[in-house]
Amino acid sequence: MKFLSEHPTEVVTLLFLIVTFLQSGIDKLLDWRGNLSFIKDHFKNSPLKNSVPLLLAIILVLEIAAGVLMLFGVYQLYTSGAKEIALLGVELCAVTLIFLLIGQRLAKDYAGAMSLAVYFIITLWGVYLLNS
Repeated sequence: MKFLSEHPTEVVTLLFLIVTFLQSGIDKLLDWRGNLSFIKDHFKNSPLKNSVPLLLAIILVLEIAAGVLMLFGVYQLYTSGAKEIALLGVELCAVTLIFLLIGQRLAKDYAGAMSLAVYFIITLWGVYLLNS
């Protein structure tokens, strides 16, 4: 477990974000219709109501891309100690969370928007760790 002793905080933070983003993206892939139905209903009174399928696809791609980049980043961290790929993945997480926040605010789901703050704080922590 030399790997965890050299980069414990980075690895644990990355694993948390990998699970969060890959699970969300895979869920959208496996249950596209269910997610689309839920999101359409969620945004039925917002300015985004006519763009839901496109926006959901964009979020799905961002979540999968961020998760895969971070997964490769953990491997790169383990093999060479390099942090660039992991950092790119975490930065993509931040962009995705900002997009989700915009959507929640436009849907007037303020509780949902507030719950994203926890993920954003962890993501910022990851950016900080991987930049140091």
